[in-house]
Amino acid sequence: MADKYDVIVLGSGPGGYVAAIRCAQLGLKTAIVERELLGGICLNWGCIPTKALLRSAEILHYAQHAKDYGLKIAGEIEADLDAVVKRSRGVAKQLNQGVTHLMKKNKIAVHMGEGTLTGPTSLTVKGEKGDEKLTAKHIIVATGARARDLPFAKADGKRVWTYRHAMTPKEMPKKLLVIGSGAIGIEFASFYNDMGCDVTVVEMLDRIVPVEDKDVSAFLEKSLSKQGMTIMTGAGVEDLKVSDKGVKAKIKDSKGKVTETEFSHCITAIGIVPNTEDIGLDKLADVEKGFIQIDDYGRTKSKGLWAIGDCTPGPWLAHKASHEGVTTAEAIAKELGNKDVHPHPLDRNNIPGCTYCHPQIASVGLTEAKAKEAGHEVKAGTFPFIGNGKAIALGEAEGFVKTVFDAKTGELLGAHMVGAEVTEMIQGFVVGKTLETTEAELMQTVFPHPTISESMHESVLASYGRALHI
Repeated sequence: MADKYDVIVLGSGPGGYVAAIRCAQLGLKTAIVERELLGGICLNWGCIPTKALLRSAEILHYAQHAKDYGLKIAGEIEADLDAVVKRSRGVAKQLNQGVTHLMKKNKIAVHMGEGTLTGPTSLTVKGEKGDEKLTAKHIIVATGARARDLPFAKADGKRVWTYRHAMTPKEMPKKLLVIGSGAIGIEFASFYNDMGCDVTVVEMLDRIVPVEDKDVSAFLEKSLSKQGMTIMTGAGVEDLKVSDKGVKAKIKDSKGKVTETEFSHCITAIGIVPNTEDIGLDKLADVEKGFIQIDDYGRTKSKGLWAIGDCTPGPWLAHKASHEGVTTAEAIAKELGNKDVHPHPLDRNNIPGCTYCHPQIASVGLTEAKAKEAGHEVKAGTFPFIGNGKAIALGEAEGFVKTVFDAKTGELLGAHMVGAEVTEMIQGFVVGKTLETTEAELMQTVFPHPTISESMHESVLASYGRALHI
């Protein structure tokens, strides 16, 4: 006899476990199926442990520059890689235990094992206890994604790494090649550079972090180069020869010249592959390039089958997955007769993006170029951190805030930042966009002094030729 639920969630990442909690809050009998660790990639191998690594590298950086703050630190300052990794894994374990507690608190049944759909509202879980058959009125697929391998060199965990290998290195790379300059590639490049490694980044497009505003890309490339990193844009890795001693990479530069360079290790960060194969999706959902096609509430073409997160079209971000999880849970509750819930579709223009390199970058909405492509008459303004008292006092005067407005309506179209703590500041503009604010409200908002956030206010003023401190 199959166990019966109102909702089963397949996958326990930030989309899956949040969806399960919201379902349980709405009074639905809920189960979650996970094949590895509760919390998924984000909590165990992604967002959280990488930030722990980056925090260690940040503290090392500040300790090495103590004299810039009038301080003297006796003795040599060096990184203990094993201890840094151990701390990171400890943070991940703590979060994993937290999700386990949340499942118990919300009375969510946890089934550990490999889940395979046998229909839109049924699945089989293959675990240590054998096969379990589960059924539900609704199933949410939240299986996430994994790193994409190079076509000519599969990650082996020894010399060629994905983010998972880079997170638990057995040795410190001496000379590191990072292929790809998206968030994952740049974060690991920044971490290993701060840890003292010789880092080269190869990006096939004409600028790094290509989804960001071109002014942010240019600033970040200049900053990373100043820190000692080698940045190659408009370039590609054509071949890798892997040996026990290292990696030989054939790299074609932006002028078409091919050179062969030796590295001790290589990180591939060229995108993701959704975990949608071999889970029984055939004929149950439309799948394009591996991604499950859904409507604004997460519905697939099969009644009762839903999908959220990285196994669906992007952007592929943890917070986007969590938000989708809540929306889908509420849409399911509404279908099951709950008249008190009012799910709202996700507005993709209001999803912030954050990259925790050094310096940090953060953004929301349209870049200046995309706003013009969309037909907007644009007003854009930039305010540099060098004009901000708090940034100077912190010794963090490198960076800027840029805002983009529709010249006719005053609508905030986008905001783009690079510098210290901008990943904490971007939410101010996200709230503003969600509330459909205009330049008038932002200009009239009082920002506390002294804070780096004052640069947000000044960038709005600069968009209209009214900046006060530059």
